[in-house]
Amino acid sequence: MRKIDINELQEEVSRCLGCKKPRCKANCPVETPIPEIIELYKAGNIEEAGRILFENNPLSAVCGVICPHEDQCLGNCIKGIKDKPVKFHELETHISSEYLKNAKFTQNKKLEDRIAIVGSGPAGITLAFNLAKRGYKITIFEKNEAIGGVLRYGIPDFRLSREVLDNIEKRLLDLNVKIRYNALVGPVLTLDKLLEDGYKAIFIGTGVWNPKPLRIKGESLGDVHYAINYLKSPRSFRLGDKVIIIGAGNVAMDAARTARYYGAKEVTVVYRKDFEHMTATNAEIEDAKEEGVKFELFKSPVEIVDEGVVFIDTKFVEEDGKTKMVNVEDSEKLMEADSVIIAVSQSPKNNIVSNTENLETNRHGLLVIDDIGHTTKEGVFASGDVVTGARTVVEAVAHGKKVADSIDEYCKQK
Repeated sequence: MRKIDINELQEEVSRCLGCKKPRCKANCPVETPIPEIIELYKAGNIEEAGRILFENNPLSAVCGVICPHEDQCLGNCIKGIKDKPVKFHELETHISSEYLKNAKFTQNKKLEDRIAIVGSGPAGITLAFNLAKRGYKITIFEKNEAIGGVLRYGIPDFRLSREVLDNIEKRLLDLNVKIRYNALVGPVLTLDKLLEDGYKAIFIGTGVWNPKPLRIKGESLGDVHYAINYLKSPRSFRLGDKVIIIGAGNVAMDAARTARYYGAKEVTVVYRKDFEHMTATNAEIEDAKEEGVKFELFKSPVEIVDEGVVFIDTKFVEEDGKTKMVNVEDSEKLMEADSVIIAVSQSPKNNIVSNTENLETNRHGLLVIDDIGHTTKEGVFASGDVVTGARTVVEAVAHGKKVADSIDEYCKQK
């Protein structure tokens, strides 16, 4: 996580044009009031700026670091048409991190209704803050030893400081939120048990933690790992000097950079298409390159063997007016590696679904909800990746705020 220079920040915000119709705000999923924040910062009202950012987005300190800014505020800055765009995300990170560190919250209103939040990732944290501030008795059930979900166990700490997550936890505790750690809901603590114990509503925000396999021969060999598992505890892995990463999303970049960070001498990301089709942000790809990660394009895995991975070359062809990807015949070749990390997306685990009646999922295993976040089980709501599949943090926040309103309305009617 790059240390932000205050002098650079002041120079950066002075470049803002103060647009009457700010495209940066319009293209932010939570419509962060960017011009207002910049003006408050210029005026020295930093605490007020922090308060507004937090009220709008309780994960503002996180989004300032890991959002795909090139698709949102940064990429839509008018200044960027003829010059470099204003790096508002760096200002957001600075203001929000300081605010989280120093703020003290109180739960001024206290209701009798209890709400259970299963999972403390981006969606769960958003709901917890939103509903606790409205006076509800909130209990978070977290299967791990610390809160954060994918923020803590899926993003390397050199990208996202754990201090930010620890400060988020402190602010939750300020609002009387109870946190049950190492508490897996589903097999023993069932949803029905929670409802029996008086929780008026339950929110599920358990994310997507099952890695999707390649379904090729050799995937179960001892030196093959899934990125989502590797990123959870990279210090426990012995990858060797030469590592292959199969995949091209941000998780793949995180895995590649983490492998380099922990000592792998040669890390290569292998992808079946080109850079233009990679789902990772340009910033993530460039960071990986700067840190020594290599890239091999137009190669698809055929088989994993003890010596590495056999890849076949691929290419784009035009067929019936459409562009498609095909394999190049007789082009199979071994790429040697000590370890292989697979990073081709994730799906939800079924701990809750397999132990709960009337809770429907779609063919991808994602929870089915209506327009207001209500699942097919009475009193149970859901949002985040467990509903949409792997998406961005800010999208989870945006939808989570809407579902919080739905739960509030549901509890008032009961």
